Amino acid sequence: MATPKQARTAQTAGHPGGGHPGGGKARDKGTRGGRPEPRQAVTPTRRPGNGQPGPQRAQASRQPAARAREAAAVPDGPVIRPAPLWFQLTTWVLAAGGLGGSIYLTIAHYNTTVTLACPATSHINCERVTTSPESIVFGIPVAVLGLAFYVFMIAATSPWAWRATGPQIRGIQLGTILRWARVGTVIAGMVFVLYLIYTELFTLNLTICLWCTGVHVITFLLFGLIMFAFAVGYGTPQPPSRR
Repeated sequence: MATPKQARTAQTAGHPGGGHPGGGKARDKGTRGGRPEPRQAVTPTRRPGNGQPGPQRAQASRQPAARAREAAAVPDGPVIRPAPLWFQLTTWVLAAGGLGGSIYLTIAHYNTTVTLACPATSHINCERVTTSPESIVFGIPVAVLGLAFYVFMIAATSPWAWRATGPQIRGIQLGTILRWARVGTVIAGMVFVLYLIYTELFTLNLTICLWCTGVHVITFLLFGLIMFAFAVGYGTPQPPSRR
């Protein structure tokens, strides 16, 4: 008669699962030699409803970038209101004419062999005017002063100067500096022209220099145009337009 211990041993030997029917397959599943088999990690698929950006979300994400590009295209700070092109060219041509006359008078002053193309009558005599004591002011010939004036004016009235916006000099835009420099220089030139006209009429007893008069007329025209530009705001900083 078998003992209880032997009966249990025989029953266990009949079931590889360790004494439970069907237990062998349940315990051996997922094991290899008593060790658990490695399992591959399954990456969950993302759906548009579970956080994946859909068409509307992608479009919304592109909108801030588009707004940033538009903001970068708009210049920071003020911009300069430019003068019309015809106005720029007119002032530049006038300044070039005044420069040519000043160069001719300067050459005639320093080169005695050059004779001014000017008739000599009782009231029109260019040589008498250009060689008079009044033709030198503060030790500088009037022709040289006119030359310096128009060298600056041909630069300050060029199309590039009328459209100048930067860089800033001590917090002031270059266009604003040129605007005030044009006004101040042309006012000083106009005052000097009035002095020369007074000299021709009263000091030299109605003796007129035709070349000097031509430069004076150009100065008058430039004075009127530049003061008009100052009044209407050409070269004035304007706030940038933003949409």
